[in-house]
Amino acid sequence: MKPLFIVFEGIDGSGTSTQATLLKDYFIEQGERAIVSPEPSEGIIGKLLRQALQNKTILNQDGREFDEQMAYLFAADRHYHLYNHIDGVFKSIEQDKTYVITPRYYFSSLAYNCNSQQEFEFVSNLNKRFPNPDLVIYIELPVDVALERIRDRAIKDVYENANKLLQVKHNYQTIFNNYKGLLLKIDGTETQKKINQKIVDFIQEKISN
Repeated sequence: MKPLFIVFEGIDGSGTSTQATLLKDYFIEQGERAIVSPEPSEGIIGKLLRQALQNKTILNQDGREFDEQMAYLFAADRHYHLYNHIDGVFKSIEQDKTYVITPRYYFSSLAYNCNSQQEFEFVSNLNKRFPNPDLVIYIELPVDVALERIRDRAIKDVYENANKLLQVKHNYQTIFNNYKGLLLKIDGTETQKKINQKIVDFIQEKISN
């Protein structure tokens, strides 16, 4: 079977990075090659994005303009992440025969950088040429639980607040209620082990056979 491009999505604190790593470990235990390749990427634009997420003042401070600038940057970084010839997603899959597991993809841009239908259409157009992954895993989590989980983080990004995460959660629900690709929604309040097992079971049932 051709290696897969698998994306994890969810609000901050939902455990996307943890589950991505656990899934990578599962594939490696099965004798497959697998990597976790998150967004933002490790490219030049990705590094700028990481700085902007920690310090809103490096871009325009107005909320709407900040989100618009972030959407442009994420789209540019996403193109690099997918198509660069060193460690891009499709180079890894097609040439290196490696499963690529990505915490956050264009769904995150739609969820985090949109506060109106007009903005949703704008961000959708920026990302419309990017292909769907083989599987999206959306980890659903109540905002109050997410805030408790991220409360003691030494470094918080500019989106880690209650008002923003409530909007993001609403956006995710709208996105995935209309998404036509292969999707697994999973309860993020369950234990890490149970979540991982449900993901593995889904992949074995829906894709591997």
